[in-house]
Amino acid sequence: MVSVTRAVFGDLPSGAGTVEKFQLQSDLLKVDIISWGCTITALEVKDRQGRASDVVLGFAELEGYLQKQPYFGAVVGRVANRIAKGTFTVDGKEYKLAINNGPNSLHGGVKGFDKVVWTPQVLSNGVQFSRVSPDGEEGYPGELKVWVTYTLDGGELTVNYRAQASRTTPVNLTNHSYFNLAGQGSPNIYDHEVTIEADAFLPVDETLIPTGEVAPVQGTAFDLRRPVELGKHLQDFRIQGFDHNFCLKGSKDKHFCARVCHAGSGRVLEVYTTQPGVQLYTGNFLDGTLKGKSGAVYPKHSGFCLETQSWPDAVNQPNFPSVLLRPGEEYDHTTWFKFSVA
Repeated sequence: MVSVTRAVFGDLPSGAGTVEKFQLQSDLLKVDIISWGCTITALEVKDRQGRASDVVLGFAELEGYLQKQPYFGAVVGRVANRIAKGTFTVDGKEYKLAINNGPNSLHGGVKGFDKVVWTPQVLSNGVQFSRVSPDGEEGYPGELKVWVTYTLDGGELTVNYRAQASRTTPVNLTNHSYFNLAGQGSPNIYDHEVTIEADAFLPVDETLIPTGEVAPVQGTAFDLRRPVELGKHLQDFRIQGFDHNFCLKGSKDKHFCARVCHAGSGRVLEVYTTQPGVQLYTGNFLDGTLKGKSGAVYPKHSGFCLETQSWPDAVNQPNFPSVLLRPGEEYDHTTWFKFSVA
């Protein structure tokens, strides 16, 4: 059984509207999601002793989400990840986007899908959010109708993304939750054991744009096909962290993507998806300046993201799987976050 409750989370400044919170609860999980950016603000999971902890980074109040912050828990779009130099061409026409990450456009631009109020509809086992992204929003072509649906079943949270376009446009939607399976506010994720089911990854340039090469993981720091303990792995390979797309083997059907285990608590997160890629991000840009829930601060490497996605900058890379959505087609992708105890 899943219960769904609805409450006011906060009011936007200068009468711009009310943000609501939806709490989805099963016998194994409790998830809070707000209508601002379809954002997961809390996710409580039991450890092997049966004690529940909140395992996502974020804020207790709306004000936290309205400040400059790194997309905690939000749905990002119209195009997640980076587009080189904020430009792309569709059907012979060049489009220019806002540059908001070095020389590139990141996560939909200055006011992406994470910074708007969505329209909610309560379901028996979850909540569906919808919005219409107008033609030209953040520089993207065509009107885009979007639906994001969160449903809960036991220990599994499912996120489904659907979209329909009036003109051909790139679309790439994901959820940007930062997890720490020891509990949010724990100082780092070095004791987490990570597995990613990928034979290849995308090397990037100094601005984190893929070079175009699809490189085998074999013999590199990116070979996560067998479990690695994150802290030791970063040390062994002398790398600062991950912010890279891993190329998944799967088809458009549901396929296994990643597993993260935390030995101390026994919590395990498994991710399945219909997407061709996943960005493993280890919170490299977190710097401890943001005050989170229960007085927590979030230093570097205090959370990890598994952003299931199409490949970054795909709209400019003809050898990558296409991210173009044409009129009459439907964008339809699902990701499953399955929590258990080992």
